[in-house]
Amino acid sequence: MKKFGSSALDRRTFLRGVATAGFAAAASSAFAQQSDIGDILASPRRGNWDDQFDARSVSKGKVASFQPIASPETVSFIESAINTYSQIVGRGGWPRVDATVKLQLGVVDPSVAALRKRLMIAGDLSESAGISNSFDTYVDAAVKRFQARHGLPSDGVMGQYSLAAMNVPADIRLGQLQTNLERVRTLSATDQGPRYVMVNIPAAQLEAVEGGRVVQRHTAIVGKIDRQTPILDSKIQEVILNPYWTAPKSIIEKDIIPLMRKDPTYLTRNKIRLFNEQREEVPPESVDWNTDDAVKLMFRQDPGKINAMSSTKINFPNPYAVYMHDTPQQGVFNKLMRFESSGCVRVQNVRDLNVWLLRDTAGWDRQTMEATIKTGVNTPIQVANPVPLHFVYVTAWSTGDGVVHLRDDIYERDGQAALSIGTNT
Repeated sequence: MKKFGSSALDRRTFLRGVATAGFAAAASSAFAQQSDIGDILASPRRGNWDDQFDARSVSKGKVASFQPIASPETVSFIESAINTYSQIVGRGGWPRVDATVKLQLGVVDPSVAALRKRLMIAGDLSESAGISNSFDTYVDAAVKRFQARHGLPSDGVMGQYSLAAMNVPADIRLGQLQTNLERVRTLSATDQGPRYVMVNIPAAQLEAVEGGRVVQRHTAIVGKIDRQTPILDSKIQEVILNPYWTAPKSIIEKDIIPLMRKDPTYLTRNKIRLFNEQREEVPPESVDWNTDDAVKLMFRQDPGKINAMSSTKINFPNPYAVYMHDTPQQGVFNKLMRFESSGCVRVQNVRDLNVWLLRDTAGWDRQTMEATIKTGVNTPIQVANPVPLHFVYVTAWSTGDGVVHLRDDIYERDGQAALSIGTNT
């Protein structure tokens, strides 16, 4: 039998392409059962079920929050979390959880006792749940809470990635909170204005904030380890519907030229056209793909469903030539780790964000936007009141009531080896 947690886990290998078939299968199974569950919940004779019935095992608050990361409240909550984690470290930290079987609901195994203690110390499981070898509904709810706090799929199954996050020592987590306290203090000390957008790179998540409250939260795809999304401050000035996509030099060199050497029809199939400096179109067959001369040309993809940016490109001035955009590959947002772009930020449900950004721009309501997208015509729109935008790097924060959010140090900026993606855990 394979031992979960007994061998080293190379998280960099995982981030560079380990398949998430198990997670997808679980999601598919849940979807298949949805209709039956829906019938039960829709029944007029069903009892008044409390959707938090299992949360009796949880001693702290809900993980979901409308509180933005860049706020004085977050600073205060991180300070409180640091005090709590200091006490945990002072008492010896938490136990390591090593499992010889996959820990999930219904399992009875000696390692569950260590799991229960670990969850209790971090505040995910109430001490009233007791110590035993049974993975019951209390432990299931606590594990899901732990997973949500760490940006993992909340499936209640203690697989290798949940174990990896759980077995980071308490003193390392304390140091992570201390490092990020300074980052959040700097962010919260800046006047963000009445509404702004913040992309937190390690969380691969976007917040649209208005009146000190998160009004939209979007899952994102950010830069690979070797093509990092930059930290920046700017203002969103333009939303382009049905955008052209112009390939950056890095993608031409690293991706397109090698593809053309293998498949000369690649550009034509993907509706990418070549233009020289005089803006004259260049036939792909006239280019010597065995050299790098092609980088002198402009690679432009026509608007459409297969366009790399799909329906939307969001522009803002910056020296890195990055932007935010839609994608035709919506399945990427379901991945466990979402660090696979070339530096730009893909945004899930980007049309909701478009509507919010264009709220003060005359003539651009949801209906008009959707109708324009259907035409397939390239349509640049200047945002009437440019919206401040911040790309930030925060791997640890708190939303209060004992809820501490922790993420991997994807770009190795926290200075702690145990948090590094290149470290075996």
